[in-house]
This record gives sequence, structure tokens and C-alpha cells, in this order.
Amino acid sequence: MVERMQCDNCGHVYDKDEGDAKNNVAPGTAWKDVPSTFKCPECGADKDKFIPE
Repeated sequence: MVERMQCDNCGHVYDKDEGDAKNNVAPGTAWKDVPSTFKCPECGADKDKFIPE
């Protein structure tokens, strides 16, 4: 299972263990469970711009 996803636009990494406080995603949230409305906290790219790290 993918634990870390990287923004293909700016390189920001979403880490399942850390979650994303800026987007109200709790630590431990698997990428598949991150809402489709998720935006990169660094550049604002959509969730579909993230690729496996």
C-alpha cells in the first residue's frame, strides 16, 4: 500500500503517518481515503497531480 505520495507539480510529499493538518486530514489517513477535494498545501495542485513517491 502506498504510504507517501508526491506532488508532481512542486514535490510536496503527503505522508500517511503525518496526515495534513492544513487540509484537515488526520494522521494515519490512507491516500485512497483522502478526499478528492484535497489540494497540495504548497502549490494548490489537485489530488490527481500526486504520484507515488
